[in-house]
Amino acid sequence: MNDRVTITVTEGVADVRLARGEKLNAIDRAMFDALAGAIETLAVRADVRAVVLSGEGEGFCSGLDMAAMAGGDLAGLDLSARSHGPANRVQQVAWGWRTLPVPVIAAVHGVAFGGGTQIMAGADIRLAHPATRFAIREVHWGIVPDMGGFALWRGVREDVLREWVYTAREFDAAEAQAAGLVTRLVDDPRGEALALARTIAGRSPDAVRSAKRLFGAMGCAPEAMLAMESAEQVALMRGKNHREAVAANMARRWPVFRDG
Repeated sequence: MNDRVTITVTEGVADVRLARGEKLNAIDRAMFDALAGAIETLAVRADVRAVVLSGEGEGFCSGLDMAAMAGGDLAGLDLSARSHGPANRVQQVAWGWRTLPVPVIAAVHGVAFGGGTQIMAGADIRLAHPATRFAIREVHWGIVPDMGGFALWRGVREDVLREWVYTAREFDAAEAQAAGLVTRLVDDPRGEALALARTIAGRSPDAVRSAKRLFGAMGCAPEAMLAMESAEQVALMRGKNHREAVAANMARRWPVFRDG
């Protein structure tokens, strides 16, 4: 990481924070690099069972740092290079959260504009303060959302999403939730997200990771999806964490699950 993103891991929960609060966590080249680096780091940590993604200061993320972009800070980013599987480096900072093997919870407050709405969309679960302001701003600048948004917004009501994209207008948290962009509105998004992450971290990490793989495959043909469900279940039932869950339930005690 650099000074743009911080990661703290406590009892299986990774607390990831965009740390450019004085600029509303606007995305410059260093932020792109730090976010991609954070995803790479978390992807290989067997001790992480859930991730909370939030922003320091007055907002989650205000989108691209347009002043930095005008000054050439983002020059040289190759949008045609598939450097991270199906994604380029720009898309990875949003798409990458969806590909992590553990659940990611976004805690959103203040503003989530442009690229910020796409980074947020990479999370499995999105909690927002009721006063949060949203906007998909790219068309305002004569560009289109290209940080993975269209791949990540599949669960959002399409006609509403089209209006947001075409007009680049600002919308509130209630409208975002009604259309499916936000999961829940809460007064303390980060606190609620950390509590939810701790609950997830208390479940079998094998089962949670398996469930995330199944969610990632939900676009497959039914026969492939059914076969994958069965294969995941068979593998889980052979594992130590399944046996521990059964033993703990029979003994009426808290299970002690193993990572890795």
